[in-house]
Formats: sequence, structure tokens, C-alpha cells
Amino acid sequence: MNKTHWMVRLVQIVAVLFVLFGCLMIFIYSPFYSKLVVKGLNYFVPVEVNQLAAQSQKMGALSDEDGYEPGSDMWIARQAYLKLMEQAIQSDEPQDLTVIQARYKALQQLIEEEQQKENDQKEKPKVPLLNTVEMSASEIQADNPAQKMKDLLDLNSEENKGLMTQYLEFLKTHEIEQAASEAEPIDDATYHDLAKLQGQNQPVKQPTAEPYAIVVLGGGLTLDKNDKDIVVNDYTRLRLETTLDVERQYKLPIVLSGVEAPYMQAWLKARDVDAKLLEDRSMNTCENSRFSSLLLQKKGGAPTVILITDQYHMPRTRRLFALNGIETIPVEAPMPTSLTAWRPSEKNYDHSRRANYELLATLRDVWFGSSDCREVP
Repeated sequence: MNKTHWMVRLVQIVAVLFVLFGCLMIFIYSPFYSKLVVKGLNYFVPVEVNQLAAQSQKMGALSDEDGYEPGSDMWIARQAYLKLMEQAIQSDEPQDLTVIQARYKALQQLIEEEQQKENDQKEKPKVPLLNTVEMSASEIQADNPAQKMKDLLDLNSEENKGLMTQYLEFLKTHEIEQAASEAEPIDDATYHDLAKLQGQNQPVKQPTAEPYAIVVLGGGLTLDKNDKDIVVNDYTRLRLETTLDVERQYKLPIVLSGVEAPYMQAWLKARDVDAKLLEDRSMNTCENSRFSSLLLQKKGGAPTVILITDQYHMPRTRRLFALNGIETIPVEAPMPTSLTAWRPSEKNYDHSRRANYELLATLRDVWFGSSDCREVP
């Protein structure tokens, strides 16, 4: 039997490889490739919640009503005010409530004036997000972000306790005019906050599988038709349109995550939906999950959330939220383009390219971790 010449064998191998490559390209341009990738990601990517990280969300007392940043001077002043009001109510001295409120407003004004002076002395960058300085691993370890967060929220910490004492003394002794104390009645927000404060003395409820919030991830920004104004792009818009439907059904607080958050908030506001929880520092998916989890933790905790993003982004995002202690209920937003029924097309290739990106990003995160993910915002 004659032996095939090596040149013939080489041509045969090249021809087979060429045919296989052609079939692969046709498959990528078909509607089946991206569906196969999504199915594989949903099956293989783990979404089990990290129970250690979940401890930070265990209170499950999420609230978007308090506009003050936890740990700030205004937040501590609010806690001092509520504490004094609670004492006055329990001592059956309602005549003192209006006086305490008048003093509290005077304290707020003093804090605002002091903050304004500090802001005037600082040179604010025009684009703070672009000037954010990355922290080295040693700096992060030295600062201990977890301990720093705990200290911010602990009124008995050394720094907070000192401010609390000063503010309580001010609210007890500051002289005000009689007319100022009688100018207006106690606002409803104070009674509402007092009710929540008293509720904190009750046993903490066990977290449930029911969602506590709606988390929407930004998908990018673009220029408006006038080439001047910045608006949400089609990916973000479709996620926001999905948010409208979900919000009508669940009536939950909305968390907008990503540098797109202010523009997303304006888009929803124009449609009579108020999203109060903004995480506007994250620059990638890892930071989306990490910074949103920190925000939810500071606002009382949310063990379970409804997560809105597109189908290709969903498996990787769910895994990252699970690593940060939050269980997610996925709600997929549509893509700007739709797959064709069966024939190859450019639209299908757009989906396949998106699927490939998420597949590679997921493999990178699982095997090596995300190297461009900051520890703290």
C-alpha cells in the first residue's frame, strides 16, 4: 500500500481545519451559540451565598428614608436628637419636645455652616471619579475597611461617643427664643424615626427569602442626539424599563449601581419613580457587587435582592453578589437587538460576542479573581 506524501497529508489537515473553522464561524453567527454559552454559565457558575459575608446583611432592616450618611456629623446629631426625644416622651414631658426640635434645627444649621467652611477650603476636582486614587494592598490592610465601617456605625466608638456627648449637651442647654420653639409642631418624620428606634430594641427578625431591594446595574452611557448631553445607552435604558415593571409589582427600594447611577436616577425620576439609593463609584462588575453590598449593609442590611441586568451578565454578577453575602433573584433585561429565528446574522454575532466576553470574564474571575476591583469606594 502506497504511503501518502506528507504534502498531501498537510493539505488534508489544513482543509479539515478550514472546514471546522468555517463551521464554527457559521455557528457563532447562528442564534444557537450564545444560547449555549448562557445555558452553560447558568449551569456551572456557582451562586451559593458566602455565609460569613452574609452576616453583614443579617439584620434585614433596609431603609432608604434616612438621607444622612451613616457615621457623618449630621447622622450622629440625628441620633442624639432622637435619643433625647425618646427620653422626653418616656418621662411624660411633652412640653419639652418643641424646644428640643428647635435646638436640633439650630444644631443642624451650625453643622452645615461648618461643613460649608471646610468645603470652601478644599479644592474639589471637577471629575472626582477620574481622579480616584487606587489604594495599594498594604494601605487597605492597614486601614482595615471592615473595622472602619464598624466604627462609623458604632455610636459608642471613641470618636462618635465624643460627638454624641457634645450634641446631647447642645440639645439640652442651647438657648433659643420662645418664638422659635413654638414656630411649628413636631414633624411626622421624627415620630416615624422614634418608632423605628424603639423597634430596634425588639429581637432581630430572621432574614427571609423575600427580596428587600431592587438592584439595577448600569450598562453604560452615551451622548444624546445633540452630541452634548450625556444620557443612558440602550443597555442601561432597557434595564431601567425592566425596573419600572418590577417596581410596580414589588414596591421595593431601588439601588442604582455604577458611575451611571445619577443618570439612571434622572431617567427614573422623569417617569415618576424615585430611586434614593445610589452607588455611583463602581467602575466594573466586581465593584458593582462589592460597593452595592456595602451600601445595603450601611442602610440596615438586605440578605436577598432582585437583580436586574442582561442574561449574559447575570451569571457572573450573581456569583459576585453571593460572594459578598447577598442572595439574588434574577430578572433579565432584554438586549438592544434580538436573535434571529435560525439563520446566521450580524445581530446573532453581537449576542455571541457578548456571550464570549462574559464567558472569558467569568473564567478569569473564578481562576484568578478580578485584579481591577477596589476594596473600598
